[in-house]
Amino acid sequence: MRHGKKVAHLGRTNTHRKAMLANMASSLIEHKRINTTVARAKALKTFIEPLITRSKEDSTHNRRIAFRELRDKFAVAELFRTISEKVGDRPGGYTRIIKMGNRLGDNADMALIELVDFNEVYETAKPKKKSRRRGSKKATATEVTETATEAEETTEAVDASAEEAPKAEEAKETAVDTPETDATPDEKNEAE
Repeated sequence: MRHGKKVAHLGRTNTHRKAMLANMASSLIEHKRINTTVARAKALKTFIEPLITRSKEDSTHNRRIAFRELRDKFAVAELFRTISEKVGDRPGGYTRIIKMGNRLGDNADMALIELVDFNEVYETAKPKKKSRRRGSKKATATEVTETATEAEETTEAVDASAEEAPKAEEAKETAVDTPETDATPDEKNEAE
């Protein structure tokens, strides 16, 4: 039984576990995503999220605490420069764990742990939720006006391109119809 045991030991001694988590956290800060086992990813999440929260307030005390945990001055500098700027408005949940299946050698559960704000694949802006309450005609009216304005913009763009197309065709026809001979200007006027 594991009643009250909150630390995942990961089959290592205390010092070995702290060193491993510090190295994994430095790699995560440097590369923004790493592959590891699910158990290590969960342990890393609990290790790095308080450090990212501390990096939001750039002070000497917070930098010293981060350096005590990470033991890498380049990782601390990256944490307090780029990562703290990106996660400034996020209240928590800075990392994401995505399960990747099992490893071929020993069938261990593998996972990808990444910093949420540094992923370009996932869309960070959430779509607006549709209101399903009764009597919420205001929400539907605004949605209708938004779609109407989008439709007007697209029809205006189509109309503008349709007007330009005949003008271009007329210019081509006049260029083709006029013979380019050694005629005097009087003869050209008569041909027109």
